[in-house]
Amino acid sequence: MDNELKHLTARSVKWNLIDRIASIALYTLIGIVLARELETTEFGLVGTVLMFQAFASLFVDSGFSYALIQRKAPTRLDYSTVLWFNTGVSVAAYLLLWFASPAIARWYGEPELTSIGRVTFLAFIFNAASIVQTNRLMKQKNVAPIAMANTAGLIAGGIVAIYLAVTLGPGRKVWAVVWQTNVLNLVRCLVLWLYTRWTPLPRFSWPALKSFFAVGGSMMSISLLNTIFQNVYTFVIGSFTGMGKLGYYTQADKWSKMGISSLTQVVTSSFLPTLSDVQDDPERFARASAKMNRAGSYMLIACMGMAIAVAEPLFHALFGTKWDAAILLFQILILRGIFTSLTSLYNNYAIAMGHTRMIVAMELVRDITAAAGLAACLPFIDMSRGDNIVWGIELLLWGQLAASAIAWGITVWYVAPMCGRTRRQFLGDTLPYLVITLVTMAAMWTTGCLSDNSWIKLALMSATGIATYYGINAIAGSQIQRDLTAYLRHRG
Repeated sequence: MDNELKHLTARSVKWNLIDRIASIALYTLIGIVLARELETTEFGLVGTVLMFQAFASLFVDSGFSYALIQRKAPTRLDYSTVLWFNTGVSVAAYLLLWFASPAIARWYGEPELTSIGRVTFLAFIFNAASIVQTNRLMKQKNVAPIAMANTAGLIAGGIVAIYLAVTLGPGRKVWAVVWQTNVLNLVRCLVLWLYTRWTPLPRFSWPALKSFFAVGGSMMSISLLNTIFQNVYTFVIGSFTGMGKLGYYTQADKWSKMGISSLTQVVTSSFLPTLSDVQDDPERFARASAKMNRAGSYMLIACMGMAIAVAEPLFHALFGTKWDAAILLFQILILRGIFTSLTSLYNNYAIAMGHTRMIVAMELVRDITAAAGLAACLPFIDMSRGDNIVWGIELLLWGQLAASAIAWGITVWYVAPMCGRTRRQFLGDTLPYLVITLVTMAAMWTTGCLSDNSWIKLALMSATGIATYYGINAIAGSQIQRDLTAYLRHRG
């Protein structure tokens, strides 16, 4: 890559990491308070509402944010058209869900879902208003304002959530999570608009909107399939096991997504604009994809492997034994996240080249596989085994993991030649970091035997993991580690 492009990508990675680290720290602090104050059924209620919100958000964006990034030089009219479209659809979707909330509540037998849903669904209107602002900054590779807006929203939402969780009485604490979501998205939206000072044209262009359909329509299909894949388990678990067991799944899903989404966002939002810049140069595109594969594997596999290793002391240190049933669910979801994150990275190459229909086909294969696994495990979903009350849910998640692994393999098979590289080269980018991560996890588990105290065990295992992984890569002369360290130290 050219030095200027390399520098801009490095700055994007740096600020995305800062953003994600700050988000994880704040989410963790808030999450500890909420997990201790709220009951499992209350997390189940919120998880149910957020499932419907996720589907509505798809139609708000319609995949046009990807199309804007993929386009080399979007105009002000392009941005304005997408903004007006997103805003109009978000209002329409909110009204639809407002009227549908009583029916949702009746389906689950939880009357509170009507009022909870009507308030929670406001969040995606705020989110819709910030999509274009975020997109413009990402296109400019100016990630710092996005990080600041996210942090401001998290702090504001966290203050509100903690206050409500502590002051509200039993049965009412669920509103702490509801208002946290709304305040976070509202503050984030306001900060982005105040910072950018960009204003849309008072115009809407159908030709401009139609020009995004090739990429945007395919990406919406991909997002729809992915959202179904992510949320069908919330629907099924809530419908067949009740809010209590759904609460354990929601908690495991929440904490796993915190890490998975953060790492995936660092990789995808940093690399996609760069890939779009070199899409017309096959040689540069091949070099860029190779380096991105190694950088993504270096970060994703290690972080998720370490999270799996420290899951038990982490949950015990933060929550005591209240959420023990969620620990193995968390580990399975993290393991699945390795495949989904790498697949998202590889999908960027297809998006940058405009081959989004291929991604739709691969998503369909994954979803069909997941549906087959779900159907096979459905009779066992509410079963327990000994003290394990979520044994049936574990079976579902193993099926989800298998589906994600299949999708990853298919993605490698089709995307590697598209990048001008062999499939063996693609796997070779990842394999060394997988082996080093497995060695690191073994060292962490060995160190964890030195203490029974959860906090001490967590500290020992974390320190061992970081030192082992960094040390082995340093001894092996990892160029990616040297580059990433230099990137993070860069003052640009």
